[in-house]
Amino acid sequence: MLHFLAVSPEKLGQHFLTDASWQERIASAIRINGGVWVEIGAGHGEMTSRLARRASKVIAIELDRRLAARLREVTAPLGNVEVVEGDVLAVNFGSLTRGATFSVYGNLPYYITSPILHRLFELADQIAVIHAVMQFEVALRIVAAPGRRDYGYLSVLSQWFSRPELVLRIPPGAFRPPPKVASALVSLRMPGARATITASDEKAFLDFVKECFKQKRKTLRNNLRARLGTRAEGILREARLSPDARAEQLSISQFAALFQLLQGK
Repeated sequence: MLHFLAVSPEKLGQHFLTDASWQERIASAIRINGGVWVEIGAGHGEMTSRLARRASKVIAIELDRRLAARLREVTAPLGNVEVVEGDVLAVNFGSLTRGATFSVYGNLPYYITSPILHRLFELADQIAVIHAVMQFEVALRIVAAPGRRDYGYLSVLSQWFSRPELVLRIPPGAFRPPPKVASALVSLRMPGARATITASDEKAFLDFVKECFKQKRKTLRNNLRARLGTRAEGILREARLSPDARAEQLSISQFAALFQLLQGK
């Protein structure tokens, strides 16, 4: 995963997947079968060689200069690994992949899992699938269905761009240092709901969804009052939604229908 100099790995949620049996289980689960792969936070190369054995090319991104240098030495004999020293939130994926469709594997730091996913979703038209190891609680939020406690903006965002699936639950003992919580492997296959549901302005739609979840336990009417004022209840009624409806109860198609109704207003 990503590494930052002069700060302890554990403080930043960095946990290396050192258990060989779990490495193999993950490699088997993500079904590497040729193509270009981007590895986020390659670290010591715990998964890099497994990716390289089955992929056409691996672009291994690592922020820590020392780890990147060591990784170049270790992977040089493989011939199909390019090690990029840099921050995944800043690298130019288009340049690295030369515009080709690619797949992603990453063991994501807990504290920037959401920013990394946001960055990758910007490239959704170029990505086939994202396989990410992350904190189990975040995984539950990503795959949650409407009406579930974990359902929120990250759920809608992830399911808009992809079809997420919680593939494996991974125990703390698979990592060094072991985290205090369980982790999970989540596979996010493109495309998601955006392939079948229309939003006239995708960015504005996602901003609208975020606004709906601004205070999750409040009703949609209250969360949208700043935008709609006293019209909120009437517009919800027009969208065939209860005045007491909450964002966590709406499906993506219902969010899209409400957004389109507001756009028409």
